Amino acid sequence: MSIKILVVDDSKIIRRIIANAFQPYDCAILESTNGADGLAAASREKPDLMLLDYNMPIMDGFEVLTRLRADADLKATPVIVLTTLSDRDTVVRIARLGVRDYLIKPFKEEVLVERVGRVVALKSKSESGVRAKREDDPIHILVVDDKPAIAEQIRAGLAGTTWKVTSASQPAQALELCQAQGIDLVLASFSLPANGAQRVLQDLRASAGTASIPVFGLCVKTAAAEHARFAEAGFAGLLTKPIDCEDLKAKVSRALKLETFYKYFRQHEGALVLCLPNKYNPEIREAVLADLNSRLSAIVDAGGDKLIVDLSAVAEPTLPIMELVLAAIQAAADLSIKHIMVGPESLRAKFRNYQESQAWNFAGTVEAAAALLK
Repeated sequence: MSIKILVVDDSKIIRRIIANAFQPYDCAILESTNGADGLAAASREKPDLMLLDYNMPIMDGFEVLTRLRADADLKATPVIVLTTLSDRDTVVRIARLGVRDYLIKPFKEEVLVERVGRVVALKSKSESGVRAKREDDPIHILVVDDKPAIAEQIRAGLAGTTWKVTSASQPAQALELCQAQGIDLVLASFSLPANGAQRVLQDLRASAGTASIPVFGLCVKTAAAEHARFAEAGFAGLLTKPIDCEDLKAKVSRALKLETFYKYFRQHEGALVLCLPNKYNPEIREAVLADLNSRLSAIVDAGGDKLIVDLSAVAEPTLPIMELVLAAIQAAADLSIKHIMVGPESLRAKFRNYQESQAWNFAGTVEAAAALLK
């Protein structure tokens, strides 16, 4: 079961830092922006740990601690105080209320994680058996916008994927839909009345079951003021109208950390096969390089020693492709892994025009390459 950590802090930046710090762990990060809301959230959610800002409007950290310790149901809740004050009087005052620790702002993410790890048993998502989703897994997106055409546009743009789009016209519907339908990501429009997008964000952050759902803001490209609102509000990202669905897919993949290795890596007779597509872009480079070393290490660990770089789909040996292949060759050499390329004669001739690739060995098919490496 996920660890519940309630963050009570009026700083959006601090809340974002904390959420990022614990993203690799099996945690539900709940958020409250003031002490009064924090106490209500603690009573409702019964968190395993509270990270409490000492200086806040409405109700400061000292009053929250006082009330917490006077509540029979909440008095045992572990608390780590976050403060900009380091004078002796403040520290003594905090200690008397039985906090587990305190951190002086600004703090480093790794220090925060280490201190929290002393209080609760943190487990990485992989240790907890949480399988990372793949880009071809069903992804459920909720669009909160009072203009139905926006959701329809996104639905049409994702028609060729396994992704599903649900829509809501009212911010109040978002929390209920996220809890009932297993929503993975929310798009909330800044055109909603009465700061509706911000309300969606706050509602989701205050509930354990929805606290970790990324929320993106939606606004028109020319709305400079709305762009500024997004930057300050704590949204996971921004999408502009009209929606570019390729941009949407890329941003959703990054926000959800969707696995893409299966698109570029496979195994064949004990060899690792790296397959590069024709439409090559910086996102593909990042995805390949992020997985390359671990895939090569896994091959070595399993007793293999071969890398096949399949360039069959590549039309032109562009500089970015050359740089990626050279990086793959170097990574293979570091592990004493043999390598060979796959591609038609027309492509080989083009690679011979470059000094760096003149000596590359090619085969016509992956099967032929595997045979040559035996």
